[in-house]
Amino acid sequence: MTITLLGFVVAKANNIDPGDGKGKKDELNGIVIHSETKKPLKDVSVTAYLVSKKEKVTTTDEEGNFAFDELKPGIYKFIFEKAGFKRITKDKVVIKTDEGFQLNIEMIESNDFDIMPSPFYFTEVK
Repeated sequence: MTITLLGFVVAKANNIDPGDGKGKKDELNGIVIHSETKKPLKDVSVTAYLVSKKEKVTTTDEEGNFAFDELKPGIYKFIFEKAGFKRITKDKVVIKTDEGFQLNIEMIESNDFDIMPSPFYFTEVK
């Protein structure tokens, strides 16, 4: 059985220097690109979950950028979805107070289909 790479995920924490004195609390941002072409992907749905509860949803812009502002501190799961691409899940992303976080994602096209047995397939009983 071959193992396929579902997505290359790079995540790194960055301290953000807001420069305005106010500070950007609990901000997460990043970019989503196509794994083969390295071009930005627009209209990717990005959902943030905190303790199995949906907190916020956003979509990527023309350049593949997304951002969440004012997330509550905690351990998040982020789900990236777009029609025609494999779903990416990034678990255990720690969001801290007064720190920024950058999450960059590469998505792979989904060319295969889930094949289910037909409900109309009958075996002959003897």
